[in-house]
Formats: sequence, structure tokens, C-alpha cells
Amino acid sequence: KVEEVFTDGRRIITFRNGTKKEISADKRMTTISFFNGDVKKIMPDQRVIYYYADAQTTHTAYPDGLEVLQFPNNQIEKHYPDGTQEIVFPDHTVKCLYSDGFKETFFPDGTVVKVEKNGDKIVVFSNGQKEIHTVQFKRREYPDGTVKTVYCNGRQETKYSTGRVRIKDEEGNIILDKK
Repeated sequence: KVEEVFTDGRRIITFRNGTKKEISADKRMTTISFFNGDVKKIMPDQRVIYYYADAQTTHTAYPDGLEVLQFPNNQIEKHYPDGTQEIVFPDHTVKCLYSDGFKETFFPDGTVVKVEKNGDKIVVFSNGQKEIHTVQFKRREYPDGTVKTVYCNGRQETKYSTGRVRIKDEEGNIILDKK
């Protein structure tokens, strides 16, 4: 290895394989430029920023345990110390994955999808409609109070805001229509 010491106090160490390590004069910042194009910076605030040249991806590790990945397509992932992950997609969709298995996705149009760890799903649409998906049924609730439920066996039940109830069997035949 070759070590150079500059008049301003900086040091650059060049290794045989082409990797270079630069240490600032105050020794608070280190930059390592690897032979493959990767760059690792250790900042004065103890952040570690690693740029993967082949993947064009930046990984920043903060002293508090937060890790942030930035991808070339502008996707950003945040990994929190408690196990929570937040992914911001290029279209501004945000997905949150919690350590307890709960998931939330926020779409740019205002739609929100929540998935419980047991697989139950709640979709809240920007128009005020709401869908609930479970193993037993799928239900849509409308802003006017109408509720339509389709059960796993194919039976359908619609309760209108007027009080009317209509039930269809698994073949779609009306078996009850109470007005």
C-alpha cells in the first residue's frame, strides 16, 4: 500500500487492488473508494453511506439503527430498528410493513389497503366505499349505508340503506327479497 499525507492534513492510502481510503484532516470523515466502483463514506455524525456502483443503489445506516436504501428507479426503503419497513415507490405509493405482521398501503389516489396479520384485508377507497375481505366473506360498504356481502360458499346478501334485504343463493337465484 502507498500512503500520502497532504499539507492540509488529509491522508490517502492506496492499496494494491486499487482501493483508496481517504481520511480527513480532522479524522472525522473517511471515504473508501473500492476498485469495483463502490464508495463507502463514514460521516462525522457516524452515518455510514455505501454506494453500490453496479446496482446504482445507496444504503445509508444511521447511528440510531435506521437504514435507508435509495434505488435508481427512485424507490426508497426505510428499515427502522423496531422492524418496521416503509417503502416509497416511484409512483408515490407508500407501503408500511410492521414488525407485528400488519401491513398498510397508501395509494396516490387516496385508497388505503390494510392487511391484518391473519390475512383479513380492509380497502378504503377515496370515493368513501370500503371493502372487507376475510376467509369467510367479502363485503363492500357504500357511503349511503348499503352493504353487499358475498360469502365463501357463493351466497350473496345485500342490505340496502332503505331497509330492503336481498339474498341470492350460490347460483345467483334470489331466495329472499324483503322490501
